[in-house]
Amino acid sequence: MMLAAQDLAKVARANKAMSMAYKPALEKISNFDINWNIVSYPNPAWAKQMFPDDAELVAVEKLANAIFAASRVDVADPIAAWAEHNANLAKRSAWLNGERFSALHFTGPGTDLTVGLADGHEWHGGASTAKNGITCNPNIPTEEVFTTPHALRVEGHVSSTKPLAHQGTLIDNIQVRFEGGRIVEAKASKGEEVLNKVLDTDEGARRLGEVALVPHSSPISASGVLFYNTLFDENASCHIALGQCYSKCFLDGASLTQDQITAQGGNSSLIHIDWMIGSGEVDIDGVREDGAKVPVMRRGEWA
Repeated sequence: MMLAAQDLAKVARANKAMSMAYKPALEKISNFDINWNIVSYPNPAWAKQMFPDDAELVAVEKLANAIFAASRVDVADPIAAWAEHNANLAKRSAWLNGERFSALHFTGPGTDLTVGLADGHEWHGGASTAKNGITCNPNIPTEEVFTTPHALRVEGHVSSTKPLAHQGTLIDNIQVRFEGGRIVEAKASKGEEVLNKVLDTDEGARRLGEVALVPHSSPISASGVLFYNTLFDENASCHIALGQCYSKCFLDGASLTQDQITAQGGNSSLIHIDWMIGSGEVDIDGVREDGAKVPVMRRGEWA
């Protein structure tokens, strides 16, 4: 949030330059060339952002406790808790992979969105095995199962259900409309100028690179806390991501070339920005090739 008062054009230009420089590393990380993970530490600036009315030490303690709860380490046996959680996420992923849906249909307040899924897509969630053979949990916390949308097959409109904190700006009440997989109309009640600069990063910035399912009853959602950090806030609800897709979310993704990923519907971009579209009022159906629908989530919970 230190960038909040800075010139938006300069921030956007700096972010684009950083994204271009970082992309080779990002590709190795997201393709799991090696094991990795991200964990968070409760520093004073972040704590005061979340708990502005508390003294610094109190705010830091509150943030630490919130991180511990969200990360499932405030229980008697955290390792066992993570083993059970990973097993549940793997079960969800396996069910979705077995269904082979061609699309997901989201409906709710301000939302009627059909997200086509990439050809040969694969669902993942929880722990991953890197190319060096080590199994790791890349994001701590995590509540999602996720896959790759088809960059050309997203239609309809969708509204955000939680604010997006992005590079110093809080973007709220996002509303976008897709045609042929591309965002053709975008607005927000707050941070709209920043949102449009993000969408103009490159051609792929207006298309989706990820769709993720998270139950409304997840610990982060239940806490009612906004972390101002996407790696936490995305785990409060179902979400979509603008920009770069994950090649790991394809069958035999590690062996696919970039041209093959593109041909199967994978998106390419300098950005990958998640924002939340799920709530206790959102229903999701899986759509089969023949158009038949199967309930996936009802009122934000697994059906």
